[in-house]
Amino acid sequence: MTVFLNSLTPKFYVALTGTSSLISGLIFVFEWWYFHKHGTSFIEQVSVSHLQPLMGGTESSISEPGSPSRNRESETSRQNLSECKVWRNPLNLFRGAEYRRYTWVTGKEPLTYYDMNLSAQDHQTFFTCDTDFLRPSDTVMQKAWRERNPPARIKAAYQALELNNDCATAYVLLAEEEATTIVDAEKLFKQALKAGETIYRQSQQCQHQSPQHEAQLRRDTNVLVYIKRRLAMCARKLGRIREAVKIMRDLMKEFPPLTMLNIHENLLESLLELQAYADVQAVLAKYDDISLPKSAAICYTAALLKTRTVSEKFSPETASRRGLSTAEINAVEAIHRAVEFNPHVPKYLLEMKSLILPPEHILKRGDSEAIAYAFFHLQHWKRIEGALNLLQCTWEGTFRMIPHPLEKGHLFYPYPSCTEMADRELLPTFHHVSVYPKKELPLFIHFTAGFCSSTAMIAILTHQFPEIMGFFAKAVLGLWRPQPWASSGFEENTQDLKSEDLGLSSG
Repeated sequence: MTVFLNSLTPKFYVALTGTSSLISGLIFVFEWWYFHKHGTSFIEQVSVSHLQPLMGGTESSISEPGSPSRNRESETSRQNLSECKVWRNPLNLFRGAEYRRYTWVTGKEPLTYYDMNLSAQDHQTFFTCDTDFLRPSDTVMQKAWRERNPPARIKAAYQALELNNDCATAYVLLAEEEATTIVDAEKLFKQALKAGETIYRQSQQCQHQSPQHEAQLRRDTNVLVYIKRRLAMCARKLGRIREAVKIMRDLMKEFPPLTMLNIHENLLESLLELQAYADVQAVLAKYDDISLPKSAAICYTAALLKTRTVSEKFSPETASRRGLSTAEINAVEAIHRAVEFNPHVPKYLLEMKSLILPPEHILKRGDSEAIAYAFFHLQHWKRIEGALNLLQCTWEGTFRMIPHPLEKGHLFYPYPSCTEMADRELLPTFHHVSVYPKKELPLFIHFTAGFCSSTAMIAILTHQFPEIMGFFAKAVLGLWRPQPWASSGFEENTQDLKSEDLGLSSG
């Protein structure tokens, strides 16, 4: 070993340290990339998943089916599933007239496969039932909603119309996917409305005959409500806002059990466009209730109304000198409440982050909901003078109020930790997903970064001062070799030394 160490040249140490720094750098780059893509460390994941079971680390974690720990785990999993429930976007765009036009212009797909698959499931739930075999056109449409290819769905819709010229769902599919303008979509929806009202009246007359007829009535009700809602959205997009508001109000009165469709969010946006702020407040008074689920549209609209009363004259310098008035305090608290519910929205409203087309489904409190809200409501914030200025001055204060949002909440339940994964499934790959709260870097990334930096520094020093670093390396390696004084005689000498120090004689 001594001969081998003495024969090593400085070039060997330069090559050794350079190679180790290169390998550690590659590991660090891979760990960094894997963390940003999957949110966890690759080394840590492999250690927990594969090495821990081999070392017997899973035995202690196994619990009996009825044990308290197993019950807590199942409770936590159920809570995570409910927190990450995906909702239909109340303001989703038209595929043919809007999403597909975006693809024609940019060459990018604004919808993910996961998002479109959820829409296909919604269509099968809303527009089909067990009695579809009684009407051949409905049987064809039941297959059409399951088709993945848009041309195949459109072709099936035309086949259904050949069998029955009054097939409402066929007109719905053509209006959604084949129409290239909102005007064309509105014409098809009007044809669908005419057919849907006829079928709905027939189902009402037969609803008590059997459970199958009741299911058919529910299906026909869903179809009619969907058509009227889309007609209201067409009127809103074409500038006939009062007509859209009337259709939405009539829908909410005629079908009050269908609050899960969140038609009130469409109504809020249309009323804001009319600048009917008193009517907006009346809608909020009904739906911004403690027992009802919240949304970004409700929380941020409430903040906008309170901001509207003070934003025109608000100045940070003046407020710092004289303090905040009662109205200003209420506005700031409303902004904090909205930001705590969905912290992604302010960056879109303040145009710190670019907008994209909203998806067809959103995750409440997630980046997808923030995009959907800002896409339609940014103009309403810009219309009120000083509203965005007040938002810019106050929104970051929310994070000082909630130092640990994952462990506790201030006004709402704790912020769910599963939003990033769901948003990445809903949003297109070209969009940079907003993540909150920022994840701390794992220990292995810190370790690989430090190891890479230290070996790189040693490699540089070895290259610049090979003689000194070679002498230093041999000196360090020499300390590991056994020394001639490291024997039993050394222990005897130390014992004699201790005895003399204590003033004790051997006799």
